[in-house]
Amino acid sequence: MSKVAPLPIGPAFPWLAPLAGRTDLPFRLLCREQGAAVACTEMVSARGLVYETRSGGRGKALPSRALLLSTPLPGLRAESDVPLVVQLFGGEPFFLGEAVALLRSWGYAYFDLNLGCPVPKVVKSGAGAALARNAALALEAARAMLEAAGPGRVGFKFRLGWNREEENYLELGEALAGSGASWLTLHPRYARQGFSGRADWGALARLKSAVKAPVLASGDLFTAEDAVRCLRESGADGLMFARGALYNPAVFGEFKAAWSRGPAEVAGEGAGEGSREERRPDVSRLKRLVLRHAELVRAVPGKESRGGPDPRLLKMRGAVQLYVRDFPGSRAFRQDLGFCRDWDNFYQLTDDCFAGN
Repeated sequence: MSKVAPLPIGPAFPWLAPLAGRTDLPFRLLCREQGAAVACTEMVSARGLVYETRSGGRGKALPSRALLLSTPLPGLRAESDVPLVVQLFGGEPFFLGEAVALLRSWGYAYFDLNLGCPVPKVVKSGAGAALARNAALALEAARAMLEAAGPGRVGFKFRLGWNREEENYLELGEALAGSGASWLTLHPRYARQGFSGRADWGALARLKSAVKAPVLASGDLFTAEDAVRCLRESGADGLMFARGALYNPAVFGEFKAAWSRGPAEVAGEGAGEGSREERRPDVSRLKRLVLRHAELVRAVPGKESRGGPDPRLLKMRGAVQLYVRDFPGSRAFRQDLGFCRDWDNFYQLTDDCFAGN
């Protein structure tokens, strides 16, 4: 199989992490406009994708295919959503290999295997963090994807282990790198932690020392300053913004600007989600972000609402509630958004929220 150009990895190239229910096409496009160099899809079920394709749809919804929506679309250039990494999950090597082969035939070039998701329904299926508990099976799954994809196309995202007693990230990382991984992403928490506690950035440094494959950092990167500190402390090759991007899509550009000023200028401990530094948002920029996201959401074809609110609007409401959560006086706006049922009302509420600030 032919090689592809390596994905850009480095402090100048922050990635948007795969986020279930969040990293759809409009959000990816928004983050790319704000400086994301690479974006990942929501995680896609390998088994589901293969079954949907084999059935030919036959009148049924195709949820896995819907997660793969990308450009070109009317009004959106083909290159607007590249480079794109498709994240797959599943516990069966056969279906993971088959899914990659299908995706390659449809023109997708880069893939990631989720070995870290701690969500119970994913774990119960033997996927995500459950797959990483079985190193032999995880490596079999990795080899199936690598063989189907070809060189330079596959990465792996994982955690420290299931819990402290089952820590295996170094052994797993070394084995994945030895099998041909093009990049490794570590979220340095245990699966049993979920998102509690604090990410152990020191583990990133230990993994970086143990493998030759590029290491991407994930975990507790809520602000540009967090990201600079993480790279400085860990020596990781690059990073992915996850929740930090959900709260502030402009974090990509802010990080690149902070890094270009010099890591030494960023001092202090990471703020973390629970103790974010108080700062007044840039009102005009925040409003532009909200309106641009809405524009991108409406540019993507949506499902029929059958008389109810536009499903795209319902998703937009949730995104905006995260953007303005630290905005002074936004509580009433967030509450009103919960009852917003049409786009005209959405724009009016947005204007009202920002008018007095």
